[in-house]
Amino acid sequence: MNTEMLIGSRFERGTETEEAILNPRTGQTVLSLPEASAGQIDAAVAAADAAFSSWARTTPAQRSAYLLKIADRIEADADAFAALEALNCGKPINAVRNDELPAIVDCWRFFAGAVRCMPGTAAGEYLPGFTSMIRRDPIGVVASIAPWNYPLMMMAWKLAPAIAGGNTVVFKPSEQTPLTALKMARLLADILPEGVVNVVLGRGESVGNALINHARVNMISLTGDVATGKKVLQAAAKSVKRTHLELGGKAPVIVFDDADIEQVVSGLRAFSFYNAGQDCTAACRIYAGEKVHDKLVADLSAPSRPSSSTSRTPKTKSGR
Repeated sequence: MNTEMLIGSRFERGTETEEAILNPRTGQTVLSLPEASAGQIDAAVAAADAAFSSWARTTPAQRSAYLLKIADRIEADADAFAALEALNCGKPINAVRNDELPAIVDCWRFFAGAVRCMPGTAAGEYLPGFTSMIRRDPIGVVASIAPWNYPLMMMAWKLAPAIAGGNTVVFKPSEQTPLTALKMARLLADILPEGVVNVVLGRGESVGNALINHARVNMISLTGDVATGKKVLQAAAKSVKRTHLELGGKAPVIVFDDADIEQVVSGLRAFSFYNAGQDCTAACRIYAGEKVHDKLVADLSAPSRPSSSTSRTPKTKSGR
């Protein structure tokens, strides 16, 4: 099990406050990991900044090939990734292995294809003798901060599009669930050029805060709560950093009077409580038509009966 952060081409342990990494299923401590120091955060950003000039000049085909290699490696090591995610998150291992890992691999492969098929707005001659064109350029160094409920999946969602587009990244997983991110760090270091992806550990109020306020970070990507999103916007405003914020969601379900209530109840039981309900797309608000309201409430609150219709689980998730 890797316990070291990735900074450029080096693997090193943090030097600051240690965080106990728990197995939520048992409440026992798996290990303790120290968070990054201010110097290590600076070094990670500097490594990403140094790598950007050459990585940004790679072609879409070259970046696509890197992403496909990453997908293949994850797929080949899926059992080990699933075991580690289950250990650190308390998830049923079959849910990780059969639902999450295929989606994670597919995410890397999707962006490997998407980067080679980027659409563009047509341009032409808007003034006599002058040709107008639209060009897409990478942004620079992206500070990515991920949550604890889908650690490996959120890492894929944040890294794959960013590096596919020619950016470099400093990635901070949740301090509670960093184990698969550290395993991924080893995999990424074997495949990608030095500094394209860096992984640092620590709490939001220390390491996360240092990243979002760093002068050499060009964009901040956060999946988290609304209060943290406000802090990101305040930090980004100082130097006009770009932001990508996915904040606390409350997913609504609208049930019309002609709905099949049996199917609705089955779907709600599956999608409301998948991953213990720790999901920003969990079906947690229900608006029901007047004619079906009472039956829906009665059926939804009645003891569930095992059936084939209640065994479905969602295949892709969004996390906080």
